[in-house]
Amino acid sequence: MNAFALGGLPFLFAFILSCAITYLTILVYRGLGIVDKSTRTDHPKNVHTEPVPRGGGIPIYASMFFVTAMFLQFDPHVAAILGGGLILVVLGVLDDLFNLSPYLRLGMGVVAASVVVISGIGISYISNPLGGVINFEGYQIAFEFLGQLRTFNLIADTLAVLWITWAMNFVNMGAKGLDGQLPGVVVIAGVVMGILSFRFANDITAWPSAYLSFALAGAYAGLLVFNFYPQKIMPGWGGGSLAGYFLSVLSILSGAKVATALIVLGVPLMDVIYAVIRRVMAGKSPVWGDDQHLHHRLLKLGWSKKQVAGFYWLVTAVLGIAALQLNSQLKIYTIVLTAVGVGGLLLWVNLFLSYGRRG
Repeated sequence: MNAFALGGLPFLFAFILSCAITYLTILVYRGLGIVDKSTRTDHPKNVHTEPVPRGGGIPIYASMFFVTAMFLQFDPHVAAILGGGLILVVLGVLDDLFNLSPYLRLGMGVVAASVVVISGIGISYISNPLGGVINFEGYQIAFEFLGQLRTFNLIADTLAVLWITWAMNFVNMGAKGLDGQLPGVVVIAGVVMGILSFRFANDITAWPSAYLSFALAGAYAGLLVFNFYPQKIMPGWGGGSLAGYFLSVLSILSGAKVATALIVLGVPLMDVIYAVIRRVMAGKSPVWGDDQHLHHRLLKLGWSKKQVAGFYWLVTAVLGIAALQLNSQLKIYTIVLTAVGVGGLLLWVNLFLSYGRRG
């Protein structure tokens, strides 16, 4: 099995499917009048000025489902991954229609993550920056589920649920805000995760993560065709949550490479961490959106939407290339440096804008 078959074909099929289904989704949503309002009358976090359909999660999930059916067998792990994704895409459509409470979306995100973990996908270990690995096996609880005896690992499985749920939310909040921003970031992250899986290409058990990684990149590349400025469709909550969901699951399947995912998604991750801290310190709920994210601040600085999206893509690509070259210890340093860099950039932009208003 050569590299093109492992990565190129899933990417290509997912891209074609995503383009076709995205176009159909736009037609259906516009025909039914399911469009997001302009920023003049809607939530301050929105930056679009014309009514635009949401629903980006539909082509993403459909593409992933069909490509998975083409290249993989439906074992319990694959079924659970698709099952959790189905929960998210259905919830995303409901959110497109009714603007659901973020608390409900958060709770259902935990349910989707739990479906994956119950199937046996957990963070059994992580690399130790000082050498070796940190093993989380042990402290297991046995129970019967669907007529089968299963075990719950208190540490490994809890970490997996928390990681998947957190990834869904920080990608949704920090990488999704304007035309082309989210799909471009996910395409790059998916390719990086696919390359990571190629390192184990001789191990047949690593093939599913390679297929899924490049299929994910292809699916979001198809969405990008219609989401790039000026956008014809937005990812919506479904498209944003599925991005974090699949990337976090892939980081586990790729050999517990959570640190790699944290680096590749470093900018939206740190942006959301600072946003949560900012909101809590202001006495506000951390789950309600605002217009203070990094991409909002860069727009207020005078950057165009294309420039902001390009900035996110470029930094994601640089961090992704770096992540593939670093050992465990250097990955920790890189995560810290990314946190300092994003924090410093936010501070500088805020000071510059404040100075401009006073002047």
